[in-house]
Amino acid sequence: MKSLIIIPAYNESANVPSLIKNIEELGYDYIVINDCSTDQSADLYQSLNINYLNLPLNLGLANVTQVGFMYAVEHDYDAAVVVDGDGQHLPVYIKPLLDKVTEGYDYVIGSRFAAESKPWSMRMFGSRIICGIIKLKTGFKVTDPTSGMRAMGRKVLESFADNLNYVAEPDALCHILKKKMNVLEVQVEMEERQEGTSYFANPLKSVKFMFNVLMSILFIQ
Repeated sequence: MKSLIIIPAYNESANVPSLIKNIEELGYDYIVINDCSTDQSADLYQSLNINYLNLPLNLGLANVTQVGFMYAVEHDYDAAVVVDGDGQHLPVYIKPLLDKVTEGYDYVIGSRFAAESKPWSMRMFGSRIICGIIKLKTGFKVTDPTSGMRAMGRKVLESFADNLNYVAEPDALCHILKKKMNVLEVQVEMEERQEGTSYFANPLKSVKFMFNVLMSILFIQ
């Protein structure tokens, strides 16, 4: 199975090189989608001979990831795994996710809580709300709806590349479930961000994210 690792990255020059080193050691093809970063990422990637696409405009996570899906389809990949450029997603779990795609699953989520308890915190409270809404709308019980580490087969790649109409991972999942595709969660471990600042460090952005995702799930997907 010809597989591609898609790495969306915005201002992740401090994290991407070590991530790429680990992915290369595992022997996977990859593409870094540099979302018009302002931290000289493009110059660094070029100097290190990293395989990347440099976007002229900042598109945001959903749209920049779609560029990766389009790249995968255009280059005839059978499957792809999305791995965030911040280094939190461990490449060691790429194979277990792809193995499930090989078994016939269309969409495989790397979940922190598939086999472990979800902690109680404000961020996890939001996650629980999203889980409840997804269960209400689709009947599918998901444990980690905001996980960005996802593997997908060719059908999903073609669907997302052609018509991406979601805000983030939770409503993307609803879109896949609506199409009656096979979905599975696989237990993974994730590390804390080593460098830089997370989008969700800003409370107002977190609230906006929650609102947009819930509106998409309830009224669009």
